[in-house]
Amino acid sequence: MTGALRSFDKHQAEDERLRVELGPRSYEIVVGPGLIARAGRLILPLMRRRQAIIVSDENVTRHYLAPLRASLAEAGIAEASAILPPGEETKDLAHFGRLVEEILGFGIERGTMLLALGGGVVGDIAGFAAASLLRGIDFAQIPTTLLAQVDSSVGGKTAINTRSGKNLLGAFHQPRLVLADSDVLKTLPRRELLSGYAEIVKYGLLGDREFFSWLEEQGEKVLSLEGAALRRAVLKSCRMKAAIVTADEREAGQRALLNLGHTFAHALEAETGFGERLLHGEAVAIGMVLAFDFAAALAIAPREDAERVRRHLGSVGLPTGLSAIGLQRKAERLLAHMRLDKKVEEGRIALVLPRRIGEAFVMKEAPARELKEFLDAAE
Repeated sequence: MTGALRSFDKHQAEDERLRVELGPRSYEIVVGPGLIARAGRLILPLMRRRQAIIVSDENVTRHYLAPLRASLAEAGIAEASAILPPGEETKDLAHFGRLVEEILGFGIERGTMLLALGGGVVGDIAGFAAASLLRGIDFAQIPTTLLAQVDSSVGGKTAINTRSGKNLLGAFHQPRLVLADSDVLKTLPRRELLSGYAEIVKYGLLGDREFFSWLEEQGEKVLSLEGAALRRAVLKSCRMKAAIVTADEREAGQRALLNLGHTFAHALEAETGFGERLLHGEAVAIGMVLAFDFAAALAIAPREDAERVRRHLGSVGLPTGLSAIGLQRKAERLLAHMRLDKKVEEGRIALVLPRRIGEAFVMKEAPARELKEFLDAAE
């Protein structure tokens, strides 16, 4: 017992804690090793009832369902699990309907807590289920991908996709806790790490030029999961997002900047079918390059900044253009998807564009003719 407690204390000493300040909806982001093995003890003080429903996918459960169950049992928390197929295709109405019916079948009450164990897909669909079930129950995020740890698990955006577009059915529903276990990233293939890395780069591009410069030098260390570099990248991303969410929880202003590259990215994901052909972070990488290129074409941002962004993303292995995924001269189709974006007002496409690396703004109405010509010429 003494050895177990010593191990627990050692891990606790390595934890970093950030707080998202939202009044009664405030919560902590905990970053560190071994968090899944300690999840029960960390979650228990936040529970109104000792019942948890784990929502995960078939890939993640092979690695982490058993240790999570063990940690809940150790804390005296009863649990059941609902397991989804992996992949973006799961984030649809059909899977959502089956998920909520299965959860209701477990006999939940308003004090039950959902635990989203997985990447962004699991976090989004489980969070939306928590927002919907019994008109809202608690949930906690246990993100198992780099992308989810640095972005989608923080901020309370929950959603599923429809045939019309990405994340068009959802709710703002903040988690009670985010547990970002750094050990889980060791099982990820490089492509998944790259997908998360694109979101890390986004934070430098929208608000911290020095951080982007650091990533240009240390990005490979982050992708190799070297301890100090990885920790700095994850914590910096979470701090920036937490500060933005605290200032603008429901995306009435500043929070929209987090969508840098995403209007293009969501259109690309819709056009490619929300599948393995194009991961979300890969779409974001292309979208950010397009945003910088379009801003440069409009003489809003320096051309050299656009070239610098393309060079860095390409150097680590991320796609940087439409030709990388076989899309050429598809302006009308992409614009049709973009017109369904959540930021559209009275048919006007809004874009988050850069003024330079480290500074972005929301263009409320992108010039339609220039945008079409730009997409027609994009490669």
